[in-house]
Order: sequence, then C-alpha cells, then structure tokens
Amino acid sequence: MQLRTRFILFIGLVICCSYGVTFYRTSSFQEDLVVEQATRQAKMLFHQIRLTRQWVADHNGLFFMKGPGVESNPFLEQGQIRDEWGNWLVKRNPAMVTRELSVYAAREGMGQFNVTSLQPMNPANAPDEFERRSLKEFENGTEERVEIEKISGRYRLRYMAPLKIDSQCLQCHSGQGYDVGDIGGGMNVTIPMDLAFAEIRTNNRMLLNIALATIVIVSLAIFFLFDILVAKRLKNLAREMDQYPVRRSMQNPLPEEDDEIGALAGHYRKLCQRLELSQQELGSTREQVFQSEKLAALGRLVAGISHEINNPLGGMQNCIQMMKRSTDQPDLQVRYLNLLAQGVDRIKGTVRQLLNIGRNEPLELQWGNVDEMIRDCLELTCMGRRTVTVDLQLDADKPVFVGMEALRQVVMNLAGNAVQAMGAEGGTLRATSRLEDDRLLVEISDTGPGLDPKHLDKIFDPFFTTKEVGEGTGLGLSVSHSLVKQMDGELTARNGEEGGAIFTIIVPLTGEAATGEENEP
Repeated sequence: MQLRTRFILFIGLVICCSYGVTFYRTSSFQEDLVVEQATRQAKMLFHQIRLTRQWVADHNGLFFMKGPGVESNPFLEQGQIRDEWGNWLVKRNPAMVTRELSVYAAREGMGQFNVTSLQPMNPANAPDEFERRSLKEFENGTEERVEIEKISGRYRLRYMAPLKIDSQCLQCHSGQGYDVGDIGGGMNVTIPMDLAFAEIRTNNRMLLNIALATIVIVSLAIFFLFDILVAKRLKNLAREMDQYPVRRSMQNPLPEEDDEIGALAGHYRKLCQRLELSQQELGSTREQVFQSEKLAALGRLVAGISHEINNPLGGMQNCIQMMKRSTDQPDLQVRYLNLLAQGVDRIKGTVRQLLNIGRNEPLELQWGNVDEMIRDCLELTCMGRRTVTVDLQLDADKPVFVGMEALRQVVMNLAGNAVQAMGAEGGTLRATSRLEDDRLLVEISDTGPGLDPKHLDKIFDPFFTTKEVGEGTGLGLSVSHSLVKQMDGELTARNGEEGGAIFTIIVPLTGEAATGEENEP
C-alpha cells in the first residue's frame, strides 16, 4: 500500500472518529437540551396550574350554572346550590378545574395534566404506574420526578411534583386523615415530545450529511496536496536515484524547497558528489593495483619461463661444448644432437603453452581411442618413477570423435601435476574413463596432499601457482581449462574423501561422435 493511501486512510479514520464523537455528543446535547426545555415548560405549567388551583381553593371553589356538559360533582358535599332566581349552580373544586383544563389543553395539543393521589376520592383520579412510583418516592423526600415514555411509537415527557395539604384543602379532604403540610397527592404534567425528537432526527441527518461532505472534501484536499507537495517530489527524487549514474542531468529538477524533502534532496546531491569522488579515487587505486598485479604476474611469469628455458639451454650449451671437444667421435655427436633436439622441443613446448593463453583456435577433431591415449600419457609421465603406482579403470571401449591432441595435452598436464604433487614419497595415480549419456568422462586423481580449499576458485587462472619460483609457470591448468572449454566441455577440481585431488573432464559427444559410428575417409 502506498504511503499516500495509508496517510489518507489514517487521516480519514481520525476525522471519522472525531466527527463520530462530535456527532454523538451533539446528538446527546440536543436531546438533553430538548428534555431540559420540556422539563422547564412542564414546571411552568405545573406552577401555573398550582396557582390556579390555589386561587380556586382560596375562593372555596367555583360555581357554574348547571347545563349540558356541566354536571354536579357527586363526590362533593353541597355539590350544587340553587340561587334566588331558581337556577341550579354546580360547584367546581380545584381537582375538577384541573381535570377540565387538562381536557382543553390536550385538545389544543399543549399537553395534559392531572391530579392524583394514593387515596383518591374520585376513582377517575387513580394513579397509573408512573404516578404511583412517583407518589411513593415523594413520601421518601423526593421533590420531583421526570421521565421520558414511549407509547405506541410516540414520545412524551412526564413531570410530576407533590401537592401539600393546606387549610383550604381540608374542607374536602378532612375525612381522609390529612393534616396541614402533609403530601396529599401530586400533579402530573405530560408534554408531547414527538415534534422535538423529529427535529433532533432532522438535525442529526443534517449533521451526518455535513460530516460526510466534510470527510470527502478534506480527503480530496489531502489527496491532491499530498500528491503535489510530497508524492510528486518523492517520485522525481526516486526517478533521479534510479537513473544515477547513467543520467546525471536531471530531467525533472529535484525539489529545493526549505522543507524535509528539500533537505533530503540536498543530502542526495551531497551523496552523489561523495560517490563520484570515491569512484575517482577507487578508479585511480584500481589502476595502481592492476599495474602492480600485472607487474607481479609478469615477474612470476618471467621467472618461471626463465627457469624453464634456462635449464634446457644450459644442457644444450653443455652438449655444444662436448661436441666441440669430440669432433672425431661420430657416436657422441649423434647422441649430443639428440639431446639438443630434446632441449629444443622442451623450449618449444614452453613457448607453445605461453602462446595458447587466450587463443581460441579451432581444434582438430579426429577419431581415436581415448583409453589407449590415456595409457600412453600415464606411461610416459610415470616412466622412471618406481614410487608411483598407476591404477587404470578405462571403460571408454570404442573410438570417439574429439579433439584428440588437445585431450592428450590436458591428460599430460593433469598427470604431470599429480605426480609432482605426490613428490618423492610417491602414491597412486588413478585414471578412469567412461561414456555416459552422449558424454565422455575422464577422471585423473592422486593420493597427494590435495588442494587447498581457499585456492579452488583460482587454480585455473593464468599464472596462478602454489609452487616455488622455477618449479612452474602457472600455465598448465589454465591452458588445460581453455582447451576443454574449446571442446564445449567442463574441467572441474575437488578433493577426494580420503585425500588427494580429483580432476574431472566432461566432453559432450554429438552426431557421429555420440553414436560411435566411425566414418573416416
């Protein structure tokens, strides 16, 4: 996930959480505020009705002319009287005034109110569950109660406070055992809350829409600002890093603003300068080391070749001196001439090894018996060495079409190295051959000290040798490796489990060479 995406998601999450908390607190605050306002309205209405009741009680009730809808109260003594004109007047006490005003208020949608008691004189004033709980709590010292009810999907606020007995109340309630100051009951005020809660839901939807719109706008703004101020500049810096050092001229200039990315670009420029300076110093040092290694390699080569050439030259010089002294002895002349020829051949072989380095001349392919060639090479190499035992396990029992002379030179080099590695104490020189999966496999091994593991990756390098100066030029294995490569083969070296070195030659055979069908002219 890209940094920009993660940054926007994180900011969006923070905004959502912030708006969520704000939305929750705002919604709760609205509800609390509406409930508080409705409670205040209920209290005002309660006190207005209480004062009305007090006024009615202070005037010993109200009398109205009896008529339809204005009937006498059967629960009052002297519930009706007749005036001097013969009209019947019915009495209205505070409880009836309260109930009838409540009917008018409910009709206008202003709420309802009624008086109730645990010992009502009128069964119609019996308390409901909320009123009963409130009256019991009033007896325990509670001064008022407020509760939100939901009935048939509609909300209403109910407020109730106690009504205390005064002297005027005893005119009607003296028979119930009340004294002045006792709680005779309570008055309940009910305020409808549907409109208020509908407003709250409307406000919540508006706040939610504002929150969503704000989140979208802020996210888009952050997206484009991040892209312009951060992502685009980082891409330019990354592109320049990818192109360095191939293209050092910046297609898109690096940011130079005085901020964190500008500082990073500045550090990158300084890093490039240090790298270029280090490359220059490294190049100079590498050239010096290369010249030193080249001079050292040349010195080893010259020392080795000088020894290889000086030895036969010294013998040849001795032969010439002896020929000068014995001009009258033809047999000695012939013998010394043969020695001179051998010395020339030896110098010629050394020069040929030197010239074969790095050359890739096509090999001369011919049919030949590999097993016989290996026997001849090992017999020639071990001639006169009685301490060396030759163990031959040759199973390539048919002629093959390969670079026979190149393979002969490789076997001679490997066998000579093996004999020299075993030294004067001698050992066993083992050679194996076989044909396997259209390939010729030849393995030359010895029982000498083996190869140093730290030299295994260098033994085929030109001029590399572990022998003393004059004992070798470091060309034998390098030339052998090159010859096998020209045959598309592979020459590898490893140490045996019981000691000694093992060299393996693998040469692929194709066409007639693979089938073994000889087709010589």
